Amino acid sequence: MAVACDSPGTEDRHDTTAVPEEPDSSIEDGIADGPDTTRLAWDLTGVPWQLLSGHVDGSPLPLVDGHPITLTLFEREIGGWAPCNEYSVEMSRSGPEIDLAPEFLSTAQGCAPDIMESESSYLNALLGVDTLATNSDQMTLTGEGVELVFVQAPPATVGDLTGTVWALTRLIQGETVSNAAGDRATLELFSDQSMLGSTGCRSLHGRYAVSGAEVLVTELAATGECPADLRDQDSHVLAVLGDGFRAALTGPVELILTTTGGQGLVYRYQG
Repeated sequence: MAVACDSPGTEDRHDTTAVPEEPDSSIEDGIADGPDTTRLAWDLTGVPWQLLSGHVDGSPLPLVDGHPITLTLFEREIGGWAPCNEYSVEMSRSGPEIDLAPEFLSTAQGCAPDIMESESSYLNALLGVDTLATNSDQMTLTGEGVELVFVQAPPATVGDLTGTVWALTRLIQGETVSNAAGDRATLELFSDQSMLGSTGCRSLHGRYAVSGAEVLVTELAATGECPADLRDQDSHVLAVLGDGFRAALTGPVELILTTTGGQGLVYRYQG
């Protein structure tokens, strides 16, 4: 949904009441079984995954109920929650083969011993993977003696999203991920199904509804003007919000909105 930004002080109002066709509920729409599906995993840039199981040399990784381990593929990095601290690691890829940098960037929060054991075991295993494959509704990372099986992270509930200020950090377009620019762009959803936000150059207000795992913005208005260098970002934010999106939390502080068209927005908790 492109929106012109060349009219100072004007308000663009958009009626998005029409509900788009219900997307396929499968985790990887269009991905068939078989060995040739690996390349399609890269179509899922920005889609959060949750660890289902892991094994190292035949022994299972310790997982802790209520403390999920997540992973998201970005253009040149992998990141997520593991499960006490947020982590990221640089990545290069060639077809199904991936190469991770030898060290992670990670926060330094302390958790209970069993959670820290789960985290350490997972991160050590992750450094040992060198191949990524998808089959049906799962993504599998493998290496010598290592297997990590992921499923798509469950959608966030309305309760997870409301009453919180989310600040935009990155924009996803296919495999390309770019940093947000301009003034702080925010999103706030309220329990009465109203919403407020901004694109980095214009303020937003509207209303939303929930249809299954999808959030549908039924009414959206943008007020203000955008300089030329922020118009693409403004259009991108409005396109994701207006298209109907799936929201997933990758951890306590990060929210990712994705659409079936390969666009997405990454937000961070602001309080």
